[in-house]
Amino acid sequence: MKLELFNNEANTIWKKFASATTADQLRLELELYKTLLSFFQVGDYYYVIFNIPALDLDFASKEITKVLGYEPSEFTMPKFLEVLHPDDQPYLLNFEKKVGEFLMALPLDKLMKYKIRYDFRLKRKTGEYVRILHQSVVAEHDELGRLIRSFCVHTDISHLKQEGKPVCSIIGLDGEPSYINIDVEKVFAISDELLTKREKQILTLLIDGKASKEIGEALYISKETVDRHRKNMIMKTGLKNTAELIGQAIRKGWV
Repeated sequence: MKLELFNNEANTIWKKFASATTADQLRLELELYKTLLSFFQVGDYYYVIFNIPALDLDFASKEITKVLGYEPSEFTMPKFLEVLHPDDQPYLLNFEKKVGEFLMALPLDKLMKYKIRYDFRLKRKTGEYVRILHQSVVAEHDELGRLIRSFCVHTDISHLKQEGKPVCSIIGLDGEPSYINIDVEKVFAISDELLTKREKQILTLLIDGKASKEIGEALYISKETVDRHRKNMIMKTGLKNTAELIGQAIRKGWV
């Protein structure tokens, strides 16, 4: 999914459930959000405050530097959308659409009694991807139930989940029911094919021990084109190098 299209779709979803805010309504104490950390089990984490009407972050905690390498001041909502793994973009759109519809259907007194949980991959400043567990709660809404702010904790779970599709759950608090690994309507297309036909051809030859020049000759393409496909496959799969790519391909039957 092209980044500009993804950004537009994400912003459209969030605007649908958002309430306009005034300057007076923006005066919130950061300590209020810090108390919400008790809702989450955290390892290496950072937290952000998402201003939904503004489609941007009001705050990112200093721990983001340890987890992703970015300074809090440079991690904005556009930056988040930019570093989200391309293959996880349609999952996030589907999750946010479903969650928004769920929350808007709740009575006002229950809006803040649910925790949203799903995972995705973000690119660190150094270039590699990490698996992030996103957990959020509604932190502020207006009298009509339209959302103003959410409090989000992002935990690095790369050591717990290195592969597999993102999943979404809605966790009830204070005795409310939970919905685990919910069936999300695929409004935004999710490709079941991780690699293209050409990439699979190149990967097959890599597994056979062929060098880029030999692969190019076999497929009637340049060595530079082969190298570009190799780089793209490594990026799409979130792996570190060609050796890991070949190993994963053999284990998971990608070709």
